[in-house]
Amino acid sequence: MFFTRCKQIAAVTQGMRAFLRALVVSFAVCVCITKPAYAWPGIVTHVSDGDTVWVQPLQGGEAHKVRLLGIDAPEICQPWGPQSRAALHAALQGQVVEVRARTRDSYGRLLAQLTHQGNDVGAWMVGQGYAWSYSYKSNAGPYEALQQQAQTQHLGLFSDGRALQPRWFRKRFGSCHTPGS
Repeated sequence: MFFTRCKQIAAVTQGMRAFLRALVVSFAVCVCITKPAYAWPGIVTHVSDGDTVWVQPLQGGEAHKVRLLGIDAPEICQPWGPQSRAALHAALQGQVVEVRARTRDSYGRLLAQLTHQGNDVGAWMVGQGYAWSYSYKSNAGPYEALQQQAQTQHLGLFSDGRALQPRWFRKRFGSCHTPGS
């Protein structure tokens, strides 16, 4: 009877260990899946256009091509494209930023929110009139209120009644092909 009871206790203990291992693994998987972004500091080494930069991680490694999440800046070959790129270049070239990467787009670029000195770079670009808040179908973009403010104040590209959102520009004229962007 004593040995039977010990075997039962051992079986329960073994079952509890297996359950706890499964619980720990499940928790780790949930944390990895639900974690929306990972953040790392880096230096902006190149600005391709008003919504794409190259960032060299401070801890070393190759520079990453990063597309600013939530904004759509004019193509470099369309009106306001050079001004948008120049504004982003002046603000970030050689500066330390924090990259909060979400995923990669179909071009292999990291889609990320950038902050510089605690300020959201995408919000600044839209608020200054250098980019549109990226909207999809009927969903307003994350910086819609800032865009409306910039439009009301006729800032940057919003001062030009002919300014064309990049998606419509690409649909009408195709994309700009710039080597090394």
